[in-house]
Amino acid sequence: MRKSMVAAVAAAALAVSAAGIVVAARPTAAALGDVPADCSVSTAAYRADGQRLTYVYSGGTTSTREYANDNLGWVPTAHQQLGGSGDDTTFRSTEYAARAGSDRLFKVTREGHLIDGSWRIMAMSASHIGVGYAGTRILASASPYLYHVAGTSLYRSTESYVDGVLTLSAPVKLAGKGWDSVNTLTYERSGGTGAAAVDVLIGTKTNGELKEWRINRATPTTISSKVLRSSGWGSFTSLSTGYCDAHPKGRPLLGITADGRASVHFDALKTDGVGTDIKGGSLGSLGWTAKAYGQ
Repeated sequence: MRKSMVAAVAAAALAVSAAGIVVAARPTAAALGDVPADCSVSTAAYRADGQRLTYVYSGGTTSTREYANDNLGWVPTAHQQLGGSGDDTTFRSTEYAARAGSDRLFKVTREGHLIDGSWRIMAMSASHIGVGYAGTRILASASPYLYHVAGTSLYRSTESYVDGVLTLSAPVKLAGKGWDSVNTLTYERSGGTGAAAVDVLIGTKTNGELKEWRINRATPTTISSKVLRSSGWGSFTSLSTGYCDAHPKGRPLLGITADGRASVHFDALKTDGVGTDIKGGSLGSLGWTAKAYGQ
């Protein structure tokens, strides 16, 4: 459900004025050849000075967006968009962010307005929302659950509302080790019912694998996994999934490397657990090396 909500917000953002784009959109051979033109995917990034960027791939073009006053003042070690709302002239977003040296997780809210043709962030806050997140380098939201990776372990927290205020339970360590070899991890979908309900997460590993994990919601100590591609994905430090209007059973995958290069791929059937049909290629240099996150 959360992935659909974020996708809807992203779609709305693509429809508004182009003010705030700092890198001109350009066609890409990969998009024209392997990725349907109706696919869109985006992710957030933070420069070393704390300025937020949004990188967008949509309709065979790419762009980087930077809004005035959109500076957090620090670079999150992990970041996760939760969703938002807005129209052609305003938007509001809510996100989670982890900070180096802090055991607390932050809830970041942003409010933007289109003024004289340019987007500006008019209000921003970063408030503590939970403890037990020291060393967090990956966040993945599958509301009401929040997964995070720290050290060699995967953890899960539960969201709830207390007197109308969003809160998080203390993180619980899940089964298994070796999560330090996971470079990226993002929530893809949920499936099944009752005791068989699972959250499906997708990510990349240092050994080059593109992999899918299925985590039982009722018994999160039960985790199964499947390798979608055995090589070629190890350099990505950010992986995001998006949506395709005319191909709802498929998904675009946007990967970004630490040295500032991007690639986009298309998986024609996202639920089959098979990666042989994933096609795509390089989008080239981004023109920046800000820290990007999976969404």
